[in-house]
Amino acid sequence: MCERVVNPPAADVADRLHSAAIRLLRRLRRQDEASGLSGPQASALSVLVFGGPMNLGALAAAEQVRPPTMSRLVREMEAFGLVQRRPDPRDRRGVILEPTEKGRAMFDRARERRLSALSGAIASLPVEDQALMDRAAALMMALARGPALD
Repeated sequence: MCERVVNPPAADVADRLHSAAIRLLRRLRRQDEASGLSGPQASALSVLVFGGPMNLGALAAAEQVRPPTMSRLVREMEAFGLVQRRPDPRDRRGVILEPTEKGRAMFDRARERRLSALSGAIASLPVEDQALMDRAAALMMALARGPALD
């Protein structure tokens, strides 16, 4: 007798994946705090480190917040020496934001703490589950890059 595999509905998988991603990121955010960064600071620094220098509007759009919210966060980050402003060569009234060396170093430490915690958790899984996590990560990246979420 042949058993038929029944896949769960996509909506159920999406719900579980969404919840798992949020919970995992919340737990990993503790590593940012241990490194001296708030979650919003770490996120904004990530955009600037990986996306390169940009103006406030572009950073706000990348972080999906309104410019006044991002402006407050940038002022706070400037006060801590994490980001700096420089004149925008294309717009004399505008400024470009970029991470300082201190900001980049704090971000790198926070990222390393996150990756270390996550890799330790993955390493504790059976080897088959580690391979499955690798495949799941590749699939999630494909979803994130693809047009299906637009």
